[in-house]
Amino acid sequence: MSKPILLLVAIVLTLGSCKEKPKQQSDTTSTQPAMAAAPAFNADSAYQYIDRQVAFGPRVVNSAAHQKTGQYLIAKLKQFGCDVTEQPFTATAWDGTKLNCLNIIGSINPKATKRVVLASHWDSRPVADQDPDKVDQSKAVPAANDGASGVGVLLELARTIQQAQKKPDVGVDIIFFDAEDWGNGEKAQNDTKDNLSVNGQPIDFVGFCLGSRYWAKNLHKPGYSAYYGILLDMVGAKGATFPREGYSQQLASSVVDNVWQTANRLGYSPLFIDQSGGAITDDHLAPNLMAKIPMIDIIHTSPTMGGFFPAWHTADDTMDTIDKATLKAVGQTLTQVLYNEQ
Repeated sequence: MSKPILLLVAIVLTLGSCKEKPKQQSDTTSTQPAMAAAPAFNADSAYQYIDRQVAFGPRVVNSAAHQKTGQYLIAKLKQFGCDVTEQPFTATAWDGTKLNCLNIIGSINPKATKRVVLASHWDSRPVADQDPDKVDQSKAVPAANDGASGVGVLLELARTIQQAQKKPDVGVDIIFFDAEDWGNGEKAQNDTKDNLSVNGQPIDFVGFCLGSRYWAKNLHKPGYSAYYGILLDMVGAKGATFPREGYSQQLASSVVDNVWQTANRLGYSPLFIDQSGGAITDDHLAPNLMAKIPMIDIIHTSPTMGGFFPAWHTADDTMDTIDKATLKAVGQTLTQVLYNEQ
């Protein structure tokens, strides 16, 4: 998530014990309905949107780069025909810092009653605490993959829909959550003030996911609801693998099945692997548990080696980590999922 809990490093390292035996994949395309015609997702364009975010500098809350990036994202969503809602809020970080935050919501087909949420966080982690070089550990993370990649995919998705001759029947709400990556797994323990739990186990956010928690408690429209949601987190790296994230399986298994089966039919099963992954504390939890929207997490983890992508929370999370083939797989899968909705 951007990162799940730092504590999460320990959780992820135990992925091996959490894995289930991989399911046997079978060719069920002959018994499944034909997929709807969907426009092509342009990975080159998504890449440019990621590069533009990174060029502003680390999007750390309260920084000039953060403010400029927010203005850019709002302008792009409006350019692509979205109804934009700005949700400013002030959050208190685990260390007492007052954070001037902004959730950004872009709505496509706003009058549709059937709606899908697509989300990513847009902030950068203020410290590269996982960097092997101690000199770099106090620096902010460039956050090309851990944040900007999901935003870039969603911007391109909005552009794709705007330019398509046929629009999807479903309404789409693109949400860029702020202040996801401000936590501290060692110093922000017992962040359970929202009293959330899964199967009786309390969720300790350790200071992460501030924007999604705020949005879930203060929905951008009174009475807002959606059929389901999909969170993107670290979806642009070379060699990415997306196992079925644990909380997603527990809270929204039918949505996981829909997305992974669609990816498989499009030929992306090497990335959307049919294995169970670890349970990650991320921005999909508050929408599930507070707003009662079944939301899943597409997040890069390694079920065989443990952990996230190699540059996670380091100064090396630059554009060099981004692979257009990964962006294509994620973006085309999401596009197809939307167009399959009736």
